[in-house]
Amino acid sequence: MAVWCPDWPVVAALADEGLPTHLPAAVFSANLVQACNDGARAAGVRRGMRRRDAQSRCPELKVYAVNPDRDARAFEPVLASIEEIRPGVAPLRPGLVALRAPGRFHGGEPAGAAILAERLVGLGVWDCRFGTADELFTAEHAARRAERQDCLVVEPGESAPFLRGLPVEVLEDLDAVSLMKRLGLRTLGDLGDLSATDVRDRFGPGIAWVHRVVGGDGAVPLRTRTPPPELACHVDFEPPLDSAETISFSVRQTADRFVAGLARQGLVCTEVLVEARCEGEAEPASSRAWLHPRWFTAADLVDRLHWQLQGGFKAGDVRAPVDRVLFTPLTVVPDAVHADGLWGGTDERVERGIARVQGMLGHEAVVRPVLQGGRAPRDRQALVPWGERPTGLRSCSGQGGPPWPGSIPPPAPARVLATPVAAQMLGAGGRSVDVDERGSVTAEPARFRPGPAGDWQPVAAWAGPWPVEELWWESPGMTEPRRVARFQVVGVDGRAWLMTWDSGVWWTEAAYD
Repeated sequence: MAVWCPDWPVVAALADEGLPTHLPAAVFSANLVQACNDGARAAGVRRGMRRRDAQSRCPELKVYAVNPDRDARAFEPVLASIEEIRPGVAPLRPGLVALRAPGRFHGGEPAGAAILAERLVGLGVWDCRFGTADELFTAEHAARRAERQDCLVVEPGESAPFLRGLPVEVLEDLDAVSLMKRLGLRTLGDLGDLSATDVRDRFGPGIAWVHRVVGGDGAVPLRTRTPPPELACHVDFEPPLDSAETISFSVRQTADRFVAGLARQGLVCTEVLVEARCEGEAEPASSRAWLHPRWFTAADLVDRLHWQLQGGFKAGDVRAPVDRVLFTPLTVVPDAVHADGLWGGTDERVERGIARVQGMLGHEAVVRPVLQGGRAPRDRQALVPWGERPTGLRSCSGQGGPPWPGSIPPPAPARVLATPVAAQMLGAGGRSVDVDERGSVTAEPARFRPGPAGDWQPVAAWAGPWPVEELWWESPGMTEPRRVARFQVVGVDGRAWLMTWDSGVWWTEAAYD
């Protein structure tokens, strides 16, 4: 049996922000629609569509960047819920999971699917579809053709006839699909009528495997996963304790046990939920998720609990003695991901200090700069919360990303001004220096003033311009296009500046200190 939750990247993105799933939304990768929901499709948005075309058809479209970690994290409760009914699931990708059909126990595949659907609807996953067949490939495509919260059963021995009627567009290899259509192959049945040798030589091993499945062969065994171990740890106090120092001292062994349990699985925790429950209360009185730029040690956990309880007792959130403390890992990664390099790492005292400041000011209040692609120096900076992995950044040229025409050559400026400062640039005889439509200067720079309060000084050297025309493709009235040109200018005092000519006005954008 295959369980399919359509448009899962969009569902996960909306759920991450607490928004209803009926809002039109799409997930983009490389500025193309990777996934969209029914609300977006009703407005004309389709997979593979450019972002500007999608937003022109649906102005209220919610736009999200692709984030595989978010998709997998949101799908984990679905896997856990299915495992409670039918252990031994095989996750294929977020939104699609396979399991051995539970119909034998529940009195038929439709009845078993109905029980699973009821459980998923209880989690808020309203659109879930089920397909059952002799092998996984057929079951997946049966689920894709089932109605919402329904199960399409392909009877034993009927997989080949079912697959033969499917169009070749169901295959994920777009190049192979395009070639098949040019050759006149419209359905998988047409592909199955070819010889195995011709299919392998012309389309490669991936399509050759599909050819075998259509012919009744090529099924793969279901590789189920082992349910994840219970990694959370807690400690109960009898009698309850009412001092942050005493509680922190008493949880040291529990913190050691928490870290050791992760180590036995080859894991480390980068995000943990710390909960403290007061005597006589069912819900925790103090609950906070903590992030770490590397991973939590036992001392880190004790520190976070101590800071949390200090704030809780002062703010009045913890109004009674504490009888339970619980550590729950929210994000775990293989320990090899955060292994120390040969050159060492960040001082642990610095990390603990930053984490404490982040705990007092909030998750978004402490950020670190990360380099991304862009033309202007300000465009190349992205601020990411401390301890969080950057996602959705523009790729840099020379590192597998596309080039950025018009960007300044290295070295990069050492200091980027938060707000550009108005400047002046003059040529010989006091003539204004401008940039014409061909990207050439109207006069050679002779003297400049980097700011309104600075002194005029002669130009010792200059390089440029690097002209850029931005937003010329936008519709009139939406966003004004810009024509800018950037210069590197060195004064006789030895200081270097990055100056920008923007529609006849000069600005100082950065400095080469």
